Amino acid sequence: MKHSLKLFSSTTLAALFLAATPALATTYKTDQGHTEVRFSWSHAGVSVQSAEFTVATGTLELDPENPAGASLTATVQADSLATGFGPLDDHVKSADFLEVETYPEITFVSTGVEVTGENTANVTGDLTIHGTTLPVTLDATMTHIGEHPLGGAIDYYKGDWVAFSATTEIDHQAFGVGGFSTGPITIDIVTEMKAAE
Repeated sequence: MKHSLKLFSSTTLAALFLAATPALATTYKTDQGHTEVRFSWSHAGVSVQSAEFTVATGTLELDPENPAGASLTATVQADSLATGFGPLDDHVKSADFLEVETYPEITFVSTGVEVTGENTANVTGDLTIHGTTLPVTLDATMTHIGEHPLGGAIDYYKGDWVAFSATTEIDHQAFGVGGFSTGPITIDIVTEMKAAE
């Protein structure tokens, strides 16, 4: 009985302590109107071509006092790809490349954050494209944290925001995309994220 009471007391105290401790991390959600996921590749060494995924959502858990403990998840709708030329869009979305009807989403789930400077970090994570998951590292730079500069004039921007840019390179053939290599694909991300209410 004493052992059970002691266990109960310890558990209750731990629960009360956790309940009384505020969560230090803030949850941020991507603002679609200010989020861009662009990628570029070499076209047979003749020119550099580029495209964008126009629909991307993400969630960031961030404590400014502990950026190494941050976590990020993101989902890109593969069929939102836009190159600016309809026939090329259709080809890249087809079974020759992304096969978007079978693999409609591209996802990223962070596995670690290495702080490299005052506003920079290497964010490692699992990237899934075309049903294949491989580790990648995003070279990220935070460009803003805190109240949005437009918050005083426009209600939509009231509250806390964070913004960052990130870049990485991948081998598309490693993900089973395409029958020939175009060299490394460069992915560039720019996003503004608003604190969840």
